[in-house]
Amino acid sequence: MRMTAGLAACLVLVVTAQQRPERIVSIVPALTETLFAIGAGPQLVGVGSFDTHPAEVATLPRVGGLIDPNMELIFALRPDLVILYGSQQDQIQQLTRAGIPVFSYAHGGLADTLSVIRQLGTRTGHTTQAQRVATAIEAQLADLRARTAGRARPRVLLVFGREPRSLRNIYASGGFGFLHDMLEAAGGDNVFADVRRESVQLTSEAILTAAPDVIIELTYDDRMTPDNQASEIAVWNRLPVIPAVRNGRVHLLLGNQFVVPGPRLAEATAAIARALHPDAF
Repeated sequence: MRMTAGLAACLVLVVTAQQRPERIVSIVPALTETLFAIGAGPQLVGVGSFDTHPAEVATLPRVGGLIDPNMELIFALRPDLVILYGSQQDQIQQLTRAGIPVFSYAHGGLADTLSVIRQLGTRTGHTTQAQRVATAIEAQLADLRARTAGRARPRVLLVFGREPRSLRNIYASGGFGFLHDMLEAAGGDNVFADVRRESVQLTSEAILTAAPDVIIELTYDDRMTPDNQASEIAVWNRLPVIPAVRNGRVHLLLGNQFVVPGPRLAEATAAIARALHPDAF
């Protein structure tokens, strides 16, 4: 999964029937993971190409993703609820015409993530479990905010994509969306908070101008080894005048929990907080 500046920041729910679904297809990794977390995993009959968590998804049929949904296979699975991205309007219309309910999703902020967990609970017959999951995340985030309260907030560049071994095609969090919200909850200030987009494509000149105190880079490359991790961090030495580089405050955090806004959201936020404020832990 790769985020782009064009991602919407709204949440849309399209439902044509309200009975508890027993055959769910989800191509959205965050919501597939959420379904398992709230106890609706046994209702899943198909998942997306990029679903990797939890391990149980490996036993389910793959039905494509954002750009390549296999509608023939989705229909063949006889779903009574399909979870798609809000941008997949053609597919939503096909399913709606066939009388199949659709839950339509787009990335938003932390509040949107918590809201959708609760909505999925209501929609799938797991209201209590979903409430428990959402409340636990809220409590964890509140604890992180309390731990970092009163501490100096570093100015942070939060990077979630670039070409390997280079400083080209760098994508970073803008001042909107769940990554920005996670960074703020972790006790940092986003150097691009004034850019009201989820993502910003950056040049080296823009990074030099922003002069971040800390660089946090997120990667979900399963092939990343400790040696590769060290070499990717060293790439930033090409910009030695940046305070983050000069002071050795460049961090590479591994795992798809950072870019999948679901049940592990608080865990991911805690990892960012530990990188920014290690003495608070």
